[in-house]
Amino acid sequence: MDGPPSRVVGHRRAGSGGGAGDVAGRDRRRRRALSRREQLDREVIALLPGSPWQLQLGRLRCLRGIDTLSAAGLCSEIGDFERFARAEQLMSYVGLVPSEQTTGQQRRLGAITKTGSGHARRLLIEAAWHYRNRPAIGKALVDRQDGQPAQAVAIAWSAQQRLHRTWTRLEARAKRRTIIAVAAARELAGFCWSITRIE
Repeated sequence: MDGPPSRVVGHRRAGSGGGAGDVAGRDRRRRRALSRREQLDREVIALLPGSPWQLQLGRLRCLRGIDTLSAAGLCSEIGDFERFARAEQLMSYVGLVPSEQTTGQQRRLGAITKTGSGHARRLLIEAAWHYRNRPAIGKALVDRQDGQPAQAVAIAWSAQQRLHRTWTRLEARAKRRTIIAVAAARELAGFCWSITRIE
């Protein structure tokens, strides 16, 4: 090796440019990745009409924060919602219930168990963030609820009201937003269970 090694600045070597060409290349790669993701989304959506979860997908899409791909992800990770006799069983299955340590008369609740499907848990937590805002039914939600039973729409509205109350109540107690999102996701799992069991 001739001469001293070049100095490392951040993740680039000094003198490697970092000008407009790098920004343009990064922007091009980002647009290509977004285009590929949109293409994959369209392919997944095209496969759904003939799936055995078609009815459950429509019901889940009535809920705020859950659109086609999230509903498909939940159905593929959870499978048949009917196998859970109670909503609490589904909450436990996706690992959104608190761990517990009991000694004698003392009962301590800890962090969530994180058992089961991490992907389903992440989808529910991401959807739960939508309930920070006041309950409302926008055009996209109206379109998703079109053609669904009135009972599913009523459950979705009840979910909006209850989960927003959960957000405001826990924010008033100065809880961290990530903890609030997990608490709201646990309740959202219960609403998912309820809405998929409509006849």
